[in-house]
Amino acid sequence: MDERSFALLEELSRTPSPSGFEQPLQRIIRRELTGVADTVRTDVMGNVIAELLGLGETRPRVMLAGHCDEIGFMVRFIDEQGFLYFAPIGGVDAHLVPGQRVHVHTASGPVLGVVGKKPIHLMEAKDRETVVKFKDQFIDIGCASKSETLERVAIGDPVTFVPSLERLQGDRVTSRAFDDKMGAFIVTRVMQEVQRRGRPAVDLYTVTTVQEEIGLRGATASAYGVNPDVGIAVDVGFASDVPGIDQKELGELKVGGGPILARGANINPVLFELLRDTAADEKIPLQIMGMPRATGTDANVMQLSRGGVAAALISVPLRYMHSPVEVLSLADLEAAIALLTAVVYRIDSAEVFIPQ
Repeated sequence: MDERSFALLEELSRTPSPSGFEQPLQRIIRRELTGVADTVRTDVMGNVIAELLGLGETRPRVMLAGHCDEIGFMVRFIDEQGFLYFAPIGGVDAHLVPGQRVHVHTASGPVLGVVGKKPIHLMEAKDRETVVKFKDQFIDIGCASKSETLERVAIGDPVTFVPSLERLQGDRVTSRAFDDKMGAFIVTRVMQEVQRRGRPAVDLYTVTTVQEEIGLRGATASAYGVNPDVGIAVDVGFASDVPGIDQKELGELKVGGGPILARGANINPVLFELLRDTAADEKIPLQIMGMPRATGTDANVMQLSRGGVAAALISVPLRYMHSPVEVLSLADLEAAIALLTAVVYRIDSAEVFIPQ
């Protein structure tokens, strides 16, 4: 990955975007795609939709969707001592939160805080084996009273883990919120690459969707608005190459093994074959994952939009999902970009995706 692309990935990873509060990140997406796509607009939900018109008379509409929201928290209550009580936004593991450094995103900027934790010396034996419920966890920002805290923080302010994208060994990196800032990064890069190579025979839409973590809400609205013939969601997938993961349940899915292509009821079989064959022809590494039910991704709602859409799901294998230390391979990101860019140029008709 070149330095400019890595800088964009790092900027996205460090920018707060919990569900319902995605616009700081969406401003970056608009900046990157203005002058690249023919139009860049934001709908009432907050989705950013970039459109690049293709060549030809009867052009199918292809929508690539990567959700830009991350898990986080929201301030719900401030006690008389100035401690903040909060609730999770999205699927946060309560085990992971005590002892973490967080940012409270206020009207005047981020405020550093820590999630308090009773010292182990003061805990009874049974408490050491009990998860502290979210309603009993609190954030300490260093204030001495409720009034002092209220000068800085408001009820409803969003909270995220403190960002820190860092390199591990080789091409592997760790950060909070790769799920799914990485998907927003990929679809943005695909739009840039398609514009550079020349217009395809499709109208291409890249959408950085909002509120995926709380019910696929942004994709539901944007898919209805775009009305695509083909919709490909770009998200993270569970890597199974770490201790404690049952490969008999998930399959053999490796970080560094290439993007994951889902196969199952949520996936149009013709589009699946096109993506699989494109990867083979372009010598792009690819892993297949069986998905016997609907996926919990934007592909689910895109498939069911209006009269139905030929849907697919491309995932990047990720370790430690929904934690502050998610791990992925930069090579897998580049492979996903290459695959999606190549497949855009292989589509010239919507009718071919009707299963026979």
